[in-house]
Parts: sequence; structure tokens; C-alpha cells
Amino acid sequence: MDVTLAIDAMGGDHGTAVTIPAAVEYLKQYPRDTIILVGHPDAINTGLRTLGIKPDAFGERLRVHPSSQVVGMDEQPQSALRGKKDSSMRVAINLVKSGEASACISAGNTGALMATARYVLKTIPGIDRPAIASYLPTKNGQVCMLDLGANTDCSAEHLLQFAMMGASLVTALEHKPNPTVGLLNIGSEDIKGNEVVKQAALLLRASDLNFYGNVEGNDIFNGVTDLVVCDGFVGNVALKTAEGVAKMMGGFLKEGFSKSLYTRLAALISLPVLRAFKHRLDHRRYNGASFLGLRGIVVKSHGSADVFAFRCAIEKAAEEARESMWQHISEHIEKWHNERQNTQLGVS
Repeated sequence: MDVTLAIDAMGGDHGTAVTIPAAVEYLKQYPRDTIILVGHPDAINTGLRTLGIKPDAFGERLRVHPSSQVVGMDEQPQSALRGKKDSSMRVAINLVKSGEASACISAGNTGALMATARYVLKTIPGIDRPAIASYLPTKNGQVCMLDLGANTDCSAEHLLQFAMMGASLVTALEHKPNPTVGLLNIGSEDIKGNEVVKQAALLLRASDLNFYGNVEGNDIFNGVTDLVVCDGFVGNVALKTAEGVAKMMGGFLKEGFSKSLYTRLAALISLPVLRAFKHRLDHRRYNGASFLGLRGIVVKSHGSADVFAFRCAIEKAAEEARESMWQHISEHIEKWHNERQNTQLGVS
């Protein structure tokens, strides 16, 4: 399935210096897809010329869609929503809304992106709040985790909805028909956790999801479940902690191997292992967080992403578009609501 992707070319810490090279690399690798670069035409064309790319190099597969505004990385979401209706971020999302694009990718302000996407695309019926989901590495593969920062205060019902959306994502992208779901808690026992988490566990057990039970922080990276569910406050702290630990470990290794001639020689001998270690823990490979629960596909890249990382985010958005991700979630939620209503009415 060919897809058309709208890219907020101006967003992120590096703007066109990252988004344009990543888009060009993507088009070279996927010769049947189309990319629409949204932003200031002069800035985009300058970026293409810097790469030695002529505007018509990819024909209709690479198009420029003009916008006159840019959302700042520190701008308040409501300010961006109300005052910048022609921002590259907003216009890219509008292209998804109109059907001209299958998905939107932006490295811009997370709060503004979520607020704008929710306003323009609206939420899927049955979903109260969109959630941010992403993959993290584990010792035996990867795990999907949500929410990672969109909702700091959640009810048990919200956590159930997150679990259903996350399970749909894992099923569609990993082709796992019945992924295991873990609820992040301070202990595996049923008596642990606050009242919201305890109530969420009851709802999850009563659902048709493959609920594993409570999981602790260390279980995330042990790959105990396919999906880990939590509120956005806990999820964001866990994510940032993991990123910090990974960077610290990398720093320790670099420092240890550069202490002397002997350790540098040891590093040279260990180079294949070190490269494999670096590749496995390279956070750039997992760049691209999905905004689940919207009537359209929006993927958020890390603001400081480099070209490789941003291209990974583009690839994630394309994969979700090919799998009709938001429609898949919508069907799952509709089915669940119908079954729940029938149960309440006593209909078998």
C-alpha cells in the first residue's frame, strides 16, 4: 500500500536541517511513497539545494506545501492552537484531516502538537483522551508502553482505554492477535498501588484483553509483557529515567575504555560487541511516539532527533498508515462498547 506523509518541516530543535535530509532518505528507500513537506517554501527549497536535490527530483512524490508560521518549542499549546492557524504543524495535520495525507510527522512542541491534533482530528468515539505510545527495547525484543506524557491524571477507565488502544497497536504492527498487557505498579500483588490502579486492574481483568497483571519497573525491560500501561506522569518519568540510565552507561563505557593504552586496545578488540551493544540500546531506533485515540495518524519525533532518528519516525508513521491504525483501534473500541452494552442489558 502506497502512502502519502505530511511532514512538519519546520518543527523540532533543528528544523529543516534534519527533516529534509530524513525525508529524502526515506523517499530513496521507499520509491512508491509520497512526502509533503510543510513549511516556508524558501527554507525548504534551500534545504533541498543544500543536499543537491532539485525540486523535481522525485516528481510528484515530493511536494512542498506552504505555511507562514512556526510553533516554538516553548510555546504554550493554547497559544499555538489559537494564534497560529497557518503553522507548519497545523497545516500538516489539516492535510491528514482532508485525506490528502495518510499521516503527519512532527518533531515540534509536544503539547501544541497534541492540542492541535485533538482539535483538528477529534478523538475516536469511545475514547475520552488520546495517549502517547512508543516502543522501548527489552532483553528479548521490544515493549509498547503508554501513556508517556499526554495525561498526568487518569481514571481507571482511562487506563482501560489506553490498554485497548495499545493492544490494537501491537496487534496491527507486530501481528500478535492477543498481546499480553501489564499494568505498571509498585508491586505485582493485587493489594499494591493506589485506588486508581487497583480499580484499573479489576476493569482489565473483566475485559477481553490478555491481562497479565501488575508489572514493576524492572519488568518493562525484562520483556515480561507485550504492552505496559500507566498514566502519563508515571510513564514519562519512567521513559526519561531509562534514557538517562542508557546515556550514563554509554558514558561509563566510553570513559572506562579511554583511560589508558591498554583499555583502548581492549576497546578495539571488543569493538564488535560494543557496536552490537550500542545498536541494541540506540534510542534513535525507537524514535517516534504515536498519538493514539485520534481520528487520524500523528507521530511525534523527539525534538532533538537527528536525521537517522527522524527517518525512523517517518517509517513508523508509514507503517501505521499502511495498517490503517486508527481505523483498527476504532473498530476494536466499537466492538468492546457493543459487547459491554449487551452485557449490561443481559443480552448474550
